[in-house]
Amino acid sequence: MTTRPLPFFSNGLRLDADLHLPDGDGAGAPYPVVIACSGYQGQKVIHPERFARALNPLGYAVLAFDYRGFGLSEGERGRLVPQEWVEDIRAGIDRLGAVGDVDLARLALVGWGLGGGVVIAEASEDHRVRAVACLNGIGDGTRSTRAMHDEASWSSLLRRIEADRARRTSIGRSEITDPWDIVRLDLDGRTDGYVEEQLYQAPGFGTGVTLESAEYLLRFAPERMVARLAPRPLLIVHGAQNELHKPIEARSMFDNAGEPKRLELLENSGHTEWMFDDNPTFKRVVGLLEEFLETALAATPAPCSG
Repeated sequence: MTTRPLPFFSNGLRLDADLHLPDGDGAGAPYPVVIACSGYQGQKVIHPERFARALNPLGYAVLAFDYRGFGLSEGERGRLVPQEWVEDIRAGIDRLGAVGDVDLARLALVGWGLGGGVVIAEASEDHRVRAVACLNGIGDGTRSTRAMHDEASWSSLLRRIEADRARRTSIGRSEITDPWDIVRLDLDGRTDGYVEEQLYQAPGFGTGVTLESAEYLLRFAPERMVARLAPRPLLIVHGAQNELHKPIEARSMFDNAGEPKRLELLENSGHTEWMFDDNPTFKRVVGLLEEFLETALAATPAPCSG
């Protein structure tokens, strides 16, 4: 595995990125390539690099990057807008088009959590993407966020979003709030514990998020776009006991998708407590990805409508 910096620009913002290659001498180039996309508050050093470590030995190049405003990327701190992350992924694809070590005709997207919905949204309008894997993703931002809250916290969030509209149109700035006021980790003990012990090791993880970002999240509904992927293949993998993004997100995405599609529910697994390189559940997911990518990227591209 060889890693080299590959920064790129998205809407004029310089995004920090690394290209992870299977070997140092380029013997297998050009490689099929995967863009591994993180989720809420995610950074490249968390799950994207984990997928790079898993997929590089299988012969895949992997691009891992920080979304705008996160990690070492430029952009407004606290602005977490999935609709803008779609543009960041597209810019990453554009950048890979100038890299001789990768084969853009064999490109797949792998998205985690909120990123699972983001890769659906990007691929729905970008036919350079040959295959998509949505892992513990969301299909509808309002439904998934509402399911994280009790009545009191949900009502409070909606009131604050409404008040923030007046604030930002008056003074030009949205209020920054604790990210867990939007995503209620405390109602999912296993995920909460994993985040506290593992994800906070990444510098800058857990920083504040604007209430405008919450409004954009509630508007985000990739399941309304997923049908446009067909006839390109879609893999959906979801924890059957996921209490953060509940399994209805995976089932609804699957029901709205065209063929070919596959849904795998991970029994006795939640959202993220099993995300360790040597965990049996993570290894099973890597096996599912290996099988999926080998078939999807080897096949002759099917004609796409639109």
